Amino acid sequence: MLVRKLQFLLLMFVFACSGVQAQNFGVTELTRRAEAGDAEAQNNLAVLYHTGQGVAVDIQEAIKWYHAAAEQGRANAQLNLGVLYNFGMGVPQDYAEAARWFALAAEQGELMAQISLAALYVNGRGVETDYGQAARYYKMAAEQGDVGAQLTLGEMNLSGQGIPKSYEEAARYYKMAAEQGEVAAQFSMALMYRDGLGVEQSYEEAARYYRMAAEQGHIAAMFSMAAMHETGEGLEQNYEEAFRWYRMAAGQGHPSSQNNLGLMYEAGQGVAANPVRAYAWLKLAAQTATGVEKERFMANRDQLEATLSSEQLQEGSQLSDQCLESRYRECE
Repeated sequence: MLVRKLQFLLLMFVFACSGVQAQNFGVTELTRRAEAGDAEAQNNLAVLYHTGQGVAVDIQEAIKWYHAAAEQGRANAQLNLGVLYNFGMGVPQDYAEAARWFALAAEQGELMAQISLAALYVNGRGVETDYGQAARYYKMAAEQGDVGAQLTLGEMNLSGQGIPKSYEEAARYYKMAAEQGEVAAQFSMALMYRDGLGVEQSYEEAARYYRMAAEQGHIAAMFSMAAMHETGEGLEQNYEEAFRWYRMAAGQGHPSSQNNLGLMYEAGQGVAANPVRAYAWLKLAAQTATGVEKERFMANRDQLEATLSSEQLQEGSQLSDQCLESRYRECE
């Protein structure tokens, strides 16, 4: 994921940069300025040679001008050189050299250099593995608003990896990412509020973040929304809403939601009682669950099975098989 993200952002950067320069100066004027020592022109000329806009693609000429600009302290040229060395594009792959250029750019505030250098410290590529240094550069990026860095810092603060364990700091960074729409951070914030870790315990706030994540398709958050509506913990007790959220999660293969959905069909909570559909969902839950849950769900299935007629059992089994074979598209 990191490799693809870096490559994509690099290309976005060079295209935007080269388009402006080609329009404003042209290759000839850009070359004149670069040869006169203009670091910005040197970097932008390198971009043109790198991408073949206005000139034939020439990666070695690009590297020459990237180096010229980078040696003058041009941060975006340092970043671009770091990327080239990191992936071995036109130069031998050299993580140590990549780290050197990333560090120079990162200290000047280049977001992608900060993220890239942090990743090198995590993986021990070109530098010794150092989670403390990784956290330092992730923090730089997080404070610039990078969602991935915010999420990573939340996890590092929660586990104490490379930095002192701090629920308060974990919650702070999770909240930054959550408010930008990062679904994993939204779910983590819900758990922090549920358990009162780094924040004042609040089921209502937990429900707010569960809802954010659930509405983006987070299955465990859907299950939690359903459970809170079922019990009335943090949300108004509402069996219809509980049923709705269980149904959404069950339709994505979540065994606990399938089990609870079956129990609601059996009891007629939030939906008209229907023993056939109850059996179908309880059977699915018993099939898809693992570990201790599987034993419990099998017991729920068997308990209902003992009360059903042979016709109901056959119909319920057929519905269960149809649901599974259709990947939960035909379950009613």
